[in-house]
Amino acid sequence: MRFRRASPSDPAKPPRSTRARMLIAAIAGAVAVLAFAPFGYWPLQILSLGVLFYQVLRAPGVKSGALIGWAYGFGWCAAGTHWLYISMHRYGEMAAPLAAAAVALLALLMAIYVALAMGTAAWLRQRWKVTIPSMLLLVLPASWTLLEWMRGWLFTGFPWLATGYAHNTSPLAGFAPIVGMYGLGWLAAVSAGGLLLLTHRTRWIALGGVIALYATGFGLQYVHWTHPVGRPISVRLLQGNVPQQQKFDPGFVLGALDMYQRAITAAPADLIATPETALTVLPHQLPPGYLDSLTNYARDTHSTLLVGMPVLDEQQRFYNAALGITGHGPSYQYRKHHLVPFGEFVPPGLHWFVAMMAIPLGDMGRGDYVQAPMQVRDQLVLPNICYEDLFGEEIAEQLAAAHRNGKQSASVLLNVSNLAWFGDSIAIPQHLQISQMRSLETGRPMLRATNTGATAVIDGNGKVTSQLVQDTQGALAANVQGMGGMTPYILYGNKLVLALAALAIVSAFLLSRKKHK
Repeated sequence: MRFRRASPSDPAKPPRSTRARMLIAAIAGAVAVLAFAPFGYWPLQILSLGVLFYQVLRAPGVKSGALIGWAYGFGWCAAGTHWLYISMHRYGEMAAPLAAAAVALLALLMAIYVALAMGTAAWLRQRWKVTIPSMLLLVLPASWTLLEWMRGWLFTGFPWLATGYAHNTSPLAGFAPIVGMYGLGWLAAVSAGGLLLLTHRTRWIALGGVIALYATGFGLQYVHWTHPVGRPISVRLLQGNVPQQQKFDPGFVLGALDMYQRAITAAPADLIATPETALTVLPHQLPPGYLDSLTNYARDTHSTLLVGMPVLDEQQRFYNAALGITGHGPSYQYRKHHLVPFGEFVPPGLHWFVAMMAIPLGDMGRGDYVQAPMQVRDQLVLPNICYEDLFGEEIAEQLAAAHRNGKQSASVLLNVSNLAWFGDSIAIPQHLQISQMRSLETGRPMLRATNTGATAVIDGNGKVTSQLVQDTQGALAANVQGMGGMTPYILYGNKLVLALAALAIVSAFLLSRKKHK
């Protein structure tokens, strides 16, 4: 196999059309989904990227490279986030063809990032006359990583199924506390380029580099960046299993309130946490004495409760929040900061789309970017709500901000979610995998209290130590050891991987310039 651009004048073999390369790329993108939870075949992710890079290298021009990237991105997003159809059609009562079209449109839009990455790489190759090794090890991985990072924040961000998540159990996981999830994605892309070089004259150097990379990652898994702090706490994580069709039904609200009251007071624990919006009414709308009964229980059992429910501020602004209750009453409040487009705020000009769904949506307020953790005996517990744990840099910044201000950082992370919107789909294990990555990056345990799953306890090494069966009602009891200390990722966030990607681009330019002098 020789790496060169396809040429219409090649007499030996007619060039493969761009459409054919786009089809191959789309299939490769769809196959990449098997690298993520619940499947976990992470080597497929490397091979899939290898297919994409090879097709782009063989593309006849910049436009073809961008179209191939666009096809890959569409296959990846359509296959990996098809469960959005469930929320729009089954629970939002949107017509099936419209819901399917909405999922396809999202996939086409998300694919633009891959198109830009591959188009940019093809343009740089053409402009700088970059060599094959430099393309595969420097330009293509860097372009891929920079545009994936951009997808994580542009237009509020949508980093679902970002490359690095597939490697929470691969040898590359050892790099997570250093360069984070995007860094793992960059290393995976470098690996894909290295494997393609096995057909190049630099094959032995490439093979040695890939082996060294994975051996280093494996060894890093035995480096302890954080350490135990304080005494372990007992926790009870509630899973209400409330049907999504009934969750906001006025005729069912009182039943859900009673169920959660009984679940909370069934047994004491240092921390008892409910899922997101377990209580669907505002505090002043609760039955008389409801909060008082929880306060009395917290006082009598020395428990701390964290209850998911909406709250109002002084300006009558709604927030998706988690209310902390001790023996002194409601004494802590975490307000969700990173809101879900169309779920918790409606982008300007798109209210017509929301009107097509029978879902109680509205524009909610944003909590502060940095919020204080909640004290639970010896531990500081930092909540995040549902979608927020996709943004590792934001969680890391909360921990780093306390460190910079001379305060103790949170020692335990807690995610409260309601993923019943997506039924019994792969969205549930995908979200659990995302939480595992946050534990790897920060070296801290992550607790998950969810409505239908996955309610789980994840240790500071990103391993799931206990988990409730999905779509059942119950409480997960465990003892959790908090962790202190700073990982490099907490201190520097995505700056390290962005610097490495930028350095790769500059190196490719300098090598190309040197070669052609």
